[in-house]
Amino acid sequence: MNWWIFGSIAAALVLGFIAVQLGWVDLSNKSKKAGGSSSSIVGIGDEVFAPTRHEAQVELDRQTMLPAPAPVAGDGDKGIFDGKIRIDLR
Repeated sequence: MNWWIFGSIAAALVLGFIAVQLGWVDLSNKSKKAGGSSSSIVGIGDEVFAPTRHEAQVELDRQTMLPAPAPVAGDGDKGIFDGKIRIDLR
């Protein structure tokens, strides 16, 4: 084979390593889901070739996370407020 094929593959690997080290590319697993690797490969493909679809999926994942529970009447102030409130109706 031609030497330039091996050289271009090596250059791409070196460039990829440098991009990860400089923070241009983030290859960390943010989903932490127990699943197959095929879903992560599809996610990478969506991020590269359909960025709006990937952003929509990230937003959907963000919205499906459960928020902190709302306070109820008997909870008290939980140390947040220690003063008095005065409401003056004129």
